[in-house]
Amino acid sequence: MSTPFVARQEQVVALADALHLAGSGMPGAVLLAGDAGVGKSALLRHVAATSTDATVVVTHCVELGEIGLPYLPFAEAVSRLREIAPDAVAATLEARPALGRLVHGTSSDTVGDGDQLQLFEGLSELFAAVARPERPLLLVVEDAHWADASSRDVLRFLVTRMTREPVLLVVSYRTDDLHRRHPWRPVAAELARHPRVTRLELAPFTPDELAQFASALTGHAVPEPRVRRIAERSGGNAYFAQELLEGGDDEALPWTLADVLRARVEQLDPAVQQLARVAAVAGRRVGEPLLRAAARASSPGLDVDATLREAVGQHVLGVEDGHLAFRHALLGEAIAGDLLPGERSALHHAYVRVLSEDPSLGTPAELAAHALAAPDLPVALRASLDAAAAAHELLAPQEELRHLEVALSLWDAVPDAGSRVGVLAAAADAAGNTARRDRAVQIARSAVEIADDDERPELRIRLARHLQAYDRAAAALAETALALEELPPTPSATRAWALATHGRSLVQLDRDVEAFDVVQEALTTARNVSAIDAESDALASLAMLVVSDDADRADAILAEALAAARSVGDAETELRILANMAAGRYDAGDLTGTAELTAAGLARAREMGMTDSGYGLELAGYAALTAYVRGDLSPVEVPARERVEDGGFIDLVVLYSSTARGDADVVERCVALDPLWRHIPDVALAAGGCAADALTWLGRYDEAVDRADRAIRLLSKAWLPEFFGGIWLSSLALAALADAAADARVRGQDTAALVAAGEPFAQRVETTAARPLPPGRRIGPEGLAWIARAHAEHARLQGSPPGTVELWRAAVDAFGYGHRYEQARSRWRLAEALVLAGERDEAAIEAQRALDEAEAMGAAPLARALHELARRARLPVGGVPEQGADVLTAREAEVLALVAQGLSNNQIGRQLFISGKTVSVHVSNVLAKLGASGRAEAVDVAHRRGLIGVR
Repeated sequence: MSTPFVARQEQVVALADALHLAGSGMPGAVLLAGDAGVGKSALLRHVAATSTDATVVVTHCVELGEIGLPYLPFAEAVSRLREIAPDAVAATLEARPALGRLVHGTSSDTVGDGDQLQLFEGLSELFAAVARPERPLLLVVEDAHWADASSRDVLRFLVTRMTREPVLLVVSYRTDDLHRRHPWRPVAAELARHPRVTRLELAPFTPDELAQFASALTGHAVPEPRVRRIAERSGGNAYFAQELLEGGDDEALPWTLADVLRARVEQLDPAVQQLARVAAVAGRRVGEPLLRAAARASSPGLDVDATLREAVGQHVLGVEDGHLAFRHALLGEAIAGDLLPGERSALHHAYVRVLSEDPSLGTPAELAAHALAAPDLPVALRASLDAAAAAHELLAPQEELRHLEVALSLWDAVPDAGSRVGVLAAAADAAGNTARRDRAVQIARSAVEIADDDERPELRIRLARHLQAYDRAAAALAETALALEELPPTPSATRAWALATHGRSLVQLDRDVEAFDVVQEALTTARNVSAIDAESDALASLAMLVVSDDADRADAILAEALAAARSVGDAETELRILANMAAGRYDAGDLTGTAELTAAGLARAREMGMTDSGYGLELAGYAALTAYVRGDLSPVEVPARERVEDGGFIDLVVLYSSTARGDADVVERCVALDPLWRHIPDVALAAGGCAADALTWLGRYDEAVDRADRAIRLLSKAWLPEFFGGIWLSSLALAALADAAADARVRGQDTAALVAAGEPFAQRVETTAARPLPPGRRIGPEGLAWIARAHAEHARLQGSPPGTVELWRAAVDAFGYGHRYEQARSRWRLAEALVLAGERDEAAIEAQRALDEAEAMGAAPLARALHELARRARLPVGGVPEQGADVLTAREAEVLALVAQGLSNNQIGRQLFISGKTVSVHVSNVLAKLGASGRAEAVDVAHRRGLIGVR
């Protein structure tokens, strides 16, 4: 008996509206949540059947415990779309070969993160190609609580990638199954926060809705007392209510759904019961040939054909997309739950037997799952390794890692299993491809520890590369140093890779002089043994060591590396080189060239389906950084995969523009990243510096200096004592100290301690600027600009002695290479120094130019500071408001406001760039105008008349 559809009008309308919006160019996703049996599938069947103006594809996830079937719902979707839109599928398969892995097997020696992303982008492009505005695509994924890890990643990707495609994604899942550590729980929470995602909760039937359901199911009105009884017992659960209604005498049936289901099964023919037991241990769905074979193996005398017909006729099993499936998963779970341990083991053994004899009946993952449950450990080990290989070919590294970890856990229990070194190395690579860099390092280190002498050097190199990805360059350097000691001195591909990896770590650690020699040796060795991939890697490092003012030479080296990478089909290295080319142009101060290279690199990443790969995102990061430096402070949307904790670059770059804009939460965002400082040094640099800068704008000078100092001390250990980022951090610390000293001087306080605190930062700038570099290499324009800024800030800290104006002119000129925001900020300080030097006309010109730039960029703190400077110094700068003009002059109002703060005449004079004697004249005029006998009374009168605000 089929299940009727009643009520649920609110959900039907919501899904119909979402589908209409998708057709109008506003794609989205709906998370349909509800308890098991509440009617999610019935709702989706109804929507699918009534959406006649849409292309509808319904897919399913299956439950295999910890053993997953990678991409199952999306492989099912591709299969269905090949029938519906064969031309679109064929065209997408040609453009995105990685997508073919879901259709037919392909082989590959290496599978990386970029390959998986090509598959993800292929799916995204396929769905967009099939969908049309007049006929949007409705893609349904049922039972996502059983989704494999790779499918969960695809769902994340699709939701974040959708922009204007006429696609609606509907994902259903059970809420009663989501225990605290369920893998779907964080995914559902993450997706629900996305602006294009709607969450629909499917509640149980109300009594009135249950009455409609009962009438539709039975074909007649059901008496109200019986409806009330069933509503009370079922709690409004549609499936429970149906079982009660179909059971006839519902008063005689047990109280719980599980007991009702058992009672129903017990009424079936014994042969049907046995077939149901065989099907139940396979999950909700099972392939018909596999079920037939397992049923014959477990029950030799069973008439499988007749029994199958009876099971379908009794609505125990049904046909679903070429599989046999329980009408509801709860029925299969109830049957499986009633099996005795011996019965369960025997049935799993039957599946193991038939799958071993005929592998075409199922997948290695299914064989591994049954072998583990049987248990049959030798078969489970072999099948897990086969399943891992299949997952590798399907570009499903999470499932590959899980299968390999299962195999490794069985290793000691299986006699003559052999060496596990190769399995450990493969598991480390799989962990790296899932961005579980800590796990990759842990497993790779285990492989090194148990390896033979001949195997160990190569495994050390692989461990080093995992350490580099985890931002552990010093540890990586130690591993390659040992590998070079263990390798014979004769040239070989392994030695070339050891040298190239060693050189890359030295580059990451800023040990450029050593790196130069090592990289040169790596290139010589690689060329001697025709190791093109190692040569390409070494060339990419060499380009980072080339003189920063010789960008053409760097580009020539990288072009050579690029050609080598493309000759061996190394897409990841190709993008790394493109990112390095952009970085080289940025370091050389060629912002136009950087923008052009990042645009070209991102276009190439899109072409290869790798925009969300590590180096694809690095290119996007350089694009965002270049936009910031050129004065574009607009907010940037950070991709989901670019979280800082995953090594995200863009997520750090946005802190710079956020600080310049004066976002209220920027300090809080930076401080929240503190736990990552030791693990990811780049976070300490960017978040530490931006927090120091933002705190200075807020007047929290001690905190600003502390954060800059903490970052410097940590990075001096993680990198080099004279790391170049220390110039920036020291300059920011000097700026905070200079602001604190300026405030102290206004109040007549001693600044000796502040000046002394600045000396270590000033000295660090000098020692870092004098650091030895490889032959011909020089500090780039940005570094030189920050050195100039540090010199000027140091002079400001010392009280702006003669020559300070020229130091600020030098800073303005140095940032003129293209750093629009920092040039405007230095111009503000130049205007201030000019006022102190008595050059008011020029000060007004510089202040106006800086204000125009700040307002055009949206740099609110800088604009406010320039307005304040113009007000205090009485500079004729546009837009500066006049105060107290009705009674007091603007200058008198300023003087009185500072009197209210308790400042003396001399202190007020230092604040307003005038003499103490002039302040005394202004105070006398104020007393006369307000009719006050003294300073305190004048302040009180002015407050009551609203002539000055409370400060």
